[in-house]
Amino acid sequence: MPLPCVIAIDPGSKKCGLAAMTKDGVISVRRIVDTPDIAAVVLEVRGDTDVPVIVGDGTGSRSVLQFLTEFGIPAGTVPERRTSEMARRRYLTEHPARGWRRLIPLGLRTPDQPYDDYVAVILAERHISGRRD
Repeated sequence: MPLPCVIAIDPGSKKCGLAAMTKDGVISVRRIVDTPDIAAVVLEVRGDTDVPVIVGDGTGSRSVLQFLTEFGIPAGTVPERRTSEMARRRYLTEHPARGWRRLIPLGLRTPDQPYDDYVAVILAERHISGRRD
């Protein structure tokens, strides 16, 4: 597994999206984690490295930061502006509709499963590129 240069978390009250990304933009980990388990998963992904951890500043960020702090994992917050919208579009593009559902415009479709991990990927991409929007 390539060594990530950032671990990004899209916090939520019940579940979080997590993505680990290399400096070249390769996603080494992308998954959805129950919020109470987020610190243990970050430790697993991070190993004995000091890879920075970033947390979106949206719903659930305080509790996620608290879980991380309790495990001795330093983390910073980053703006989440429009990431859910962008992640939804990316998810739907990567998982095209089949059958008659393909006739429904992308803007009217809804994902059939959580896509918080896609939000975390977008946060990681922003971090690596230096964008703060």
